[in-house]
Amino acid sequence: MPIVEPGSFLTLHYRLAGPQGDIINTFHEKPATLSLGSGTLSPAVEQRLLGLAEGMRVVMEIPAGEAFGEHIADMRQWVARKLLSELGDPSEQYAAGDVVQFPTPDGLGSYAGTVLEVNAEGGVLFDFNHPLAGQPVTFEVELIGVL
Repeated sequence: MPIVEPGSFLTLHYRLAGPQGDIINTFHEKPATLSLGSGTLSPAVEQRLLGLAEGMRVVMEIPAGEAFGEHIADMRQWVARKLLSELGDPSEQYAAGDVVQFPTPDGLGSYAGTVLEVNAEGGVLFDFNHPLAGQPVTFEVELIGVL
């Protein structure tokens, strides 16, 4: 049976969950495909896949802060309504819990922020940490194919 190595191409079902429940779960939909090392999964999560054999299904408990780093307070930032209008739909309404995509400065990628609060002037407080930063993570995986 093929074994997961650095750079392996994988077809898998996986679930990432924190104390509040699932963040992503592909077990009820089409399997995911990814190349190990491409950045789809965090390095700490990818490291746990190394050495697993095709066909395995495992559940791993990852300690707080290890899977997606520690929660960094400075990554909570207010964004002015004017800037949000320039970057997206000027009539967009924001509510706590919304996840908003922002373009990277080079315009080639994106990053996400979770809305924490909206003030009376329309400014929005975002948390740009990964939703599981600083939390223990359950990682469940079923390796369907390894190339």
